Amino acid sequence: MDMLILVPKTTNRLHYIFDLIIKDLLGISFKFTTDNETFTSFNGPKFHYGNNQFWNEPFQKATSLLFEHDITEKELKIIDYKDVKAFFPVYNEKSVFPFDIFAASFYLVTRYEEYLPHINDKYNRFQAKDSILFKMNMLEKPLVNIWAIELGNVLKAIYPDLQLKKKSFSFIPTYDVDAAWSYKNKGIFRTLASSARDLLNLDFQEFKKRWNVILGKEQDPFDTFDYQIQLQKELKLKPLYFILCGEYDINDKNISLRNTNFQNLIKRLGDYAKVGIHPSFNSYLNKEKVKTELGKLSKVLNREITTSRQHFLRLRMPLSYQILIDLDITDDYTMGYASLAGFRAGIADTFRFYDLEHDNITNLNIHPFAVMDGTMRDYLELNIEESYEKAVKLIQEVKNVNGTFILLWHNETLSDEKRWTGWKALYRRILDYALDKS
Repeated sequence: MDMLILVPKTTNRLHYIFDLIIKDLLGISFKFTTDNETFTSFNGPKFHYGNNQFWNEPFQKATSLLFEHDITEKELKIIDYKDVKAFFPVYNEKSVFPFDIFAASFYLVTRYEEYLPHINDKYNRFQAKDSILFKMNMLEKPLVNIWAIELGNVLKAIYPDLQLKKKSFSFIPTYDVDAAWSYKNKGIFRTLASSARDLLNLDFQEFKKRWNVILGKEQDPFDTFDYQIQLQKELKLKPLYFILCGEYDINDKNISLRNTNFQNLIKRLGDYAKVGIHPSFNSYLNKEKVKTELGKLSKVLNREITTSRQHFLRLRMPLSYQILIDLDITDDYTMGYASLAGFRAGIADTFRFYDLEHDNITNLNIHPFAVMDGTMRDYLELNIEESYEKAVKLIQEVKNVNGTFILLWHNETLSDEKRWTGWKALYRRILDYALDKS
């Protein structure tokens, strides 16, 4: 039997967040009603989201957010709630939660705050330090999952026969291929220019290394794909690859897709894993450029490309996602920060993109990642052990809510050379922890 939920009125926002929390996370089918008499006479499990409790039904005091259609600045008062924090407090002693769990969850997963005026970083990205989760010191907690579990426990206590969804932890390793090779396949002009730079800098060791690799005397340090495939087979991983296909530029330094060796590598990766597009730095907010890059990758693989992650994690709400939707992308993996680890949307599960600008639910699936190699090494400046501890903490947070932990890595990080010395072993330790079922 469906749960009956009484609401003052139905809106797209209301449908979206109740679908996510009640149906997707808790596994409870439900129907809305706006009729008080229908609700009162209903004999099955029910829930009231509104202004005042009728009798003794489970009741959540509502704020106005889910009944609005515009996007306005909100005064977010932060409160303590059990072992975490929350916002959108409500003052009604009969309310299940002392805050509006549905409005707060909606605010987080839709990235409402990113539609409001803010100062971007130098790459035109929303800054993690400006987020409500950072200000609450809750960025490393999947709050939406935690709140949903608490709601499930409340409903189960009232309706013991209610069947809740049995979720299980899952792990998805992902790789961004920004530069498939460090020295090889760069073309004669790039190779000569780099060699000249080595000599001008009196970096004879780098010059020697470069030519040893080009002449086949050494393995290219970025060519770690055999190791990735080995791990995939040994650990039964199902990774995702995101390939940078933009034309060469200061922030887009991959090999040209006209290079047959690069084409063969992409086809090889496509034989073992799902491959998606990594829209270039220069394609940011440029639909035609993204379309061109998609076409190139699709031609190489001879298949439709439906998965994406933005290069440099350049994401502007809602235009970046609107472009992807227009180009028939169904799944995006950009939702995370470069500067800090954690849960940008406050959730460790896939959710659909809600376009606040048009106030509608879309079919684009958003897959949030929790941490990137460069975040730990370059932004947070963590050493090997500190990076392991950071990853373990995040994995455990996701395991606690039986969510999905998505890890963002790069092929060059596994080179075990220069700035990435020791990171190959670190990666294996992280994988082992994530896959440990004890």
